[in-house]
Amino acid sequence: MRHLKKILFATAILAMVAVAPAQTQTPSRNALPLKAVPSKTLTPQQKFVLDTVKLAISLPEPDPQDRLRVLASAANVVSSIDRRMARNLRREGTRIESELIQLGKTPAVSLMSLGQADCASAQSFVENVPETSVVAAEQALIGAVTTCPKQTLQIVARRLSAALEKKIVAPRALMATAQAMGIKSPWSQTHFEKLFGSLPDSNDSSAEAQNFAAFYAQMAADVDKEVATKTGLEMLEWLAKMNDIPLRVLSVNIVSGAMKHALGEKGFQAALEANVTAASLVRNTENSGTKGGVERPPLESASVLAAMKQQGADQSDRLREMPAGQRAREAAAHGFAAGNSSEKQQSATYFDMAFAAVDEVWESRTPEQNAAAVVEEVSEAAAQIDPMNAMTRAQQLRDPSAQAIAMLAVARVVASKGALSSQPLNHTEGVVH
Repeated sequence: MRHLKKILFATAILAMVAVAPAQTQTPSRNALPLKAVPSKTLTPQQKFVLDTVKLAISLPEPDPQDRLRVLASAANVVSSIDRRMARNLRREGTRIESELIQLGKTPAVSLMSLGQADCASAQSFVENVPETSVVAAEQALIGAVTTCPKQTLQIVARRLSAALEKKIVAPRALMATAQAMGIKSPWSQTHFEKLFGSLPDSNDSSAEAQNFAAFYAQMAADVDKEVATKTGLEMLEWLAKMNDIPLRVLSVNIVSGAMKHALGEKGFQAALEANVTAASLVRNTENSGTKGGVERPPLESASVLAAMKQQGADQSDRLREMPAGQRAREAAAHGFAAGNSSEKQQSATYFDMAFAAVDEVWESRTPEQNAAAVVEEVSEAAAQIDPMNAMTRAQQLRDPSAQAIAMLAVARVVASKGALSSQPLNHTEGVVH
């Protein structure tokens, strides 16, 4: 009942603003910061955003990963309206992020990596990261040493050192810490050498190959040549044990190029002559004539421009044959295109399909899939056409977490456009976001 009253109140605001004449206000040079403005001075749009955020964060999210997603999005949406609320949301999110990391789970969203935690919270956060969880916490540790080095750098350095002793390696966090410490500092020089003597199993950690190679390339020219030779050969031997995949080719090219730069061509060739495994790997890679790369899953996207060109012919049958994620995005693109052409009924039909597909995506999601992104893209596309209708659709999604994410996406559009009336976007091409 409480949620229903809030929904009705928010809808009433939307209806009033939709028929109200637009007004242009010039802010006073002496205007108070937004956080100091009494709530009664909020615009209808700001109040709508604030009420939506309150309702979204009040919905139950039993999965802490979903709760973290909602808190991160809510803090971002409300930050320009109520900084105190945003700060409290970020603190709760940072606490959940810390708890997930202590369990060895990689957070779905990292407030720490975005620099959204205050330095006191950042210090508490890194103090509670177990050395066995530095890989799961890697992105957060990078954020901590980047934004709050005074409070966190020495703590992060100790955590990474302890983990390295157990052959638990977070290469990007080590790179960030070495940069913060200074590439030529004793800590950075020592841990550079230790890392390549503590590399984990190459196939179990093949996804990190490029990061290990990048760390070598970052520091090889600034260490003693004997160390650069030793560590470079250790890295090449490690890569030789990997399965022959494009990422290995890329990493070999990075390491061999960095060795040539650090040792000179003669020094590089002399190093290879002393190591048959490394020499064979480099030679075979060079002979392959490929540069390698990172294998990524295909990215689903929907072109609004393509949808605009297909206007006039009903695409429903074609859309129904698509997988749920692609169907959601494509239907949303067609819904936007139809709405932008004032074909309201056709737009509604496409958005019916899009939001139904969102429910399918959410129910069948896996940790590897970014289902939240699909929810956001569809909701934002609908909000660009009619925020009030989009909010209603968001609240009708089956899962409370999906509801919250969708509602916040609508609020984000309202906040960015500064209006709630049903107005089309100014652009007509690109990808629906």
